[in-house]
Amino acid sequence: MRAEPGCFSGLRVWHLTTGEAGTRQQARGLASALSPSAEERIVKVSRLWALAPPALIAPAPPAVTPVTGRLEPPWPDILVTCGRRSALVAMAIRRRNPSPMLCVHIQQPPHPAAFDLVVAMPHDRLEGPNIIQVDTALHAITPDTLRAAVGDAPWFRGLPRPWTGVLLGGSTKRHPFGIEDAARLADQLDGLRQDLGGSLLITPSRRTPPAVLALLGARYLSDQTVRIWDGGGPNPYVGILAMADSLVATSDSISMTSEALATNARVYVFHLQGGRRHEYFIANLMAKGLVTPLDARATRRPRAAIDATPIAAEAVLRLLAGRPAPLRSW
Repeated sequence: MRAEPGCFSGLRVWHLTTGEAGTRQQARGLASALSPSAEERIVKVSRLWALAPPALIAPAPPAVTPVTGRLEPPWPDILVTCGRRSALVAMAIRRRNPSPMLCVHIQQPPHPAAFDLVVAMPHDRLEGPNIIQVDTALHAITPDTLRAAVGDAPWFRGLPRPWTGVLLGGSTKRHPFGIEDAARLADQLDGLRQDLGGSLLITPSRRTPPAVLALLGARYLSDQTVRIWDGGGPNPYVGILAMADSLVATSDSISMTSEALATNARVYVFHLQGGRRHEYFIANLMAKGLVTPLDARATRRPRAAIDATPIAAEAVLRLLAGRPAPLRSW
């Protein structure tokens, strides 16, 4: 029997992170799937205290400083966290909370056994009775979100089909996204358009280096079938996801690649040098035929949307359904 959110109405759900965009997005996506009234908590964890034994950490200064929302009763029925330091805060809250509370962590926590459920990807290399493995990152891009973004937006108007959306990531701590990469990206995009035709709809992220945008802007300055979002006006990102026939994501962004796969568009990946996590993530998707390298020939085979967020939400609800005592509601 499938567990449904309506079976557990009235639950208090928190999603707690240390504020990084990627972790916030994943925690919010799962929490929102569990409750439309989920509450966000953002905290700052002292680097010194983060090195201390978890049992010594309290969800209060000087170890933990609330940035958004308060860390005090009434405590949540379900606490969703993402990121290593937020896992330490979850463990501290559980020690303070005398009532039953389901603790769910996304990514690899320092102490997996301390959580009722850990949502991990293959590159996390976690196994255990409380671990579920998913192929993509969690997010809040739902079918309803995509349907709502379909429309006659001015930014898209007049562009010949098919549309290829290009989702640009950026530099990571150890691997820059340089102008040589940008030139290689443009060459591969032009090769894709020779196969597919149509238009390019390019949108950067906050991590995209200005030099990369400058090179792409100069390359396509006189091409009326290429649009590059310059940061002015509404962000076309969700519209691109909803309406593009094909999507290209840079391999440094696990989140954008995962959101692209939540659509029915064909997904291509442009390879940027990255760490083990990124390489393993993309390799797993390629092995399963979910993405195609951008420098390969274009594919026209249909693809079903995949989204790990409902899978994780259902796992949480099944845990709730199997608890011996009902959770309190507020």
